[in-house]
Amino acid sequence: MTSTPTVYDVAERAGVSIATVSRVYRNPDAVRAATREKVLTVARDLGYVPSGSARGLASRTTGVLGLCFPDFHDTEAEHAADAEDGELVLYSDQVIRGMERAARRHGYALLVSAAHADQANRQLAEVAGRVDGLAVLAQAVSEEDLGVVGRRQPVVLLAGERHSGYDHVEVANFDGQLELTRHLIVDHGLRRLAFAGGPADSPDGEARFRGFQAAHLEAGLPLPKEPDTRGDLTQTAGRKAALELLDRDRPLPDGLMFANDQMAVGALLALEARGVRVPDDIVVTGFDGIPLSRLVRPALTTVRQPTGRLGEVAVELLIARLQGRERPATVRVLPVTLNRRASCGCTPESTV
Repeated sequence: MTSTPTVYDVAERAGVSIATVSRVYRNPDAVRAATREKVLTVARDLGYVPSGSARGLASRTTGVLGLCFPDFHDTEAEHAADAEDGELVLYSDQVIRGMERAARRHGYALLVSAAHADQANRQLAEVAGRVDGLAVLAQAVSEEDLGVVGRRQPVVLLAGERHSGYDHVEVANFDGQLELTRHLIVDHGLRRLAFAGGPADSPDGEARFRGFQAAHLEAGLPLPKEPDTRGDLTQTAGRKAALELLDRDRPLPDGLMFANDQMAVGALLALEARGVRVPDDIVVTGFDGIPLSRLVRPALTTVRQPTGRLGEVAVELLIARLQGRERPATVRVLPVTLNRRASCGCTPESTV
């Protein structure tokens, strides 16, 4: 045979259907061992390599799942990673790794696409045409654009805003921030706490602020109406937030709580540069539990969310939706863990 072998050639030589050949490569556990080995042997003999595009023509599938997420360009964090000759591992990296592991187990590849918020809807349409199912991470998408894609293929939303009729997976943002704030108020006796929030349209950030408010109500402290400052969830934004609070004509708060770890890390650097000691002069906390939170000094007290598991559950929901398009939408809320470290005055890492 001089021409490039196709899935049709493998099916004919092995005496099986084209669909069986496709399952051998996409979902091998669904094929009997003897049949699977027969197909693989024929494929090796013919020199056949499965093609995503050919597979799509035969079965109207691509064997690929997609992930769209916002690109928050953090120049300060990248420079810090370069200077230390280390890897900068962020929240989205962990989610991607979780999705990759789960997709591989189910016989799928993963297509990853990052774009700025103002390009989210166009990005969604571009990726949707190349995958069997799509996950959207912490990104604002219009109801209209989501509907266009959702009518054609399964869509699962990770973090971010919930939309009626769509599978959604998130972490317990409110509970985690409530527990962290309660820890500072009850265990450390702090009374004047400031909160540096993310963008006002971030559902996760707003849920964390509500947990911050709830802890104040629980303790009988004055209720904060709004975050003391906001930023775009980068180290640069955290540095600016810390400097803004330092430069205000009022006493420094007892503690500064950030909507995520990247902001908190930026604040630690800014406070050190100004000669403000953490935790002696002010307590600093974050949220997410990225690896960098363990490496900074002092190590950052934070709420660790299971980011890898978030990606795995997204794939599980997409696979379930592919197998049953009419089932009711599912909402999964994953638990979080409080990591108490030196930045709040606790001894080396303990969790609750």
